[in-house]
Amino acid sequence: MRPVFLLLTLFFSCLAAAQLTGKATIVQGAVVRGDSTKKEIALVFTADETGDGLVQIRKTLLKENVKGAFFFTGRFYRNPAFKKEILRLQKNGHYLGPHSDGHLLYCDWQKRDSLLVTRDSFRMDIRRNFEAMKTIGIPVSKPQLFIPPFEWWNDSIAQWSTAEALQVFNFTPGIRTNADYTWPELGTAYKSSEWILAWLQESLAKSPAMFNGGIVLIHAGTDERRKDKLYNRLTEIIRQFRAAGFQLKRIDELLQNR
Repeated sequence: MRPVFLLLTLFFSCLAAAQLTGKATIVQGAVVRGDSTKKEIALVFTADETGDGLVQIRKTLLKENVKGAFFFTGRFYRNPAFKKEILRLQKNGHYLGPHSDGHLLYCDWQKRDSLLVTRDSFRMDIRRNFEAMKTIGIPVSKPQLFIPPFEWWNDSIAQWSTAEALQVFNFTPGIRTNADYTWPELGTAYKSSEWILAWLQESLAKSPAMFNGGIVLIHAGTDERRKDKLYNRLTEIIRQFRAAGFQLKRIDELLQNR
């Protein structure tokens, strides 16, 4: 996970760099919001080494009749402990995509234009992720949606991704569900599931338009030091959005008319 002390800096830098292209919002070559005129959102889940929430998430999405999108690293796809659940997600009609093979940090946290990987290492890593998907029967589509590891990238990564038939996207800045990776020992950076749900309820009541076209990220597995797992509150999150009049779309459907 990204260093906590940089969270606010990165959030505001993303807002400052945002550009509108058509009806979508683009940051550093990546889509971070769909059509901001529509009351639609997409639920996106990522995982690298841990997948403790997979079963709960799958069951909740099935019960609520919602199609989500899951982006896993190559080592996650290769882990036999997760294979059964990944194939169940595929059978249930969820979108499955890459999240890099080894969860690489592509660029410096403070100097975003400073790359930490070469183009060759990027290409090799992505192709290993593709192979891991194909090995267990997950097809690679073209173009393939791709959420970068650490949710951190720059223009160069976006350009290299395009060359690999990838469309980079990320969660919408300002939507706080991605703080579900924090744990109490992080002090003030920790955001409990209760805090996140209260923030969501208040924001939907006061500023619902901030979620229009929104990409909502929740982690499919988090550090064991976090005991209050946000994925266990997924039903509440879905129903809060529906109560506010939002439609829940699969990520490729949300972005198809951008």
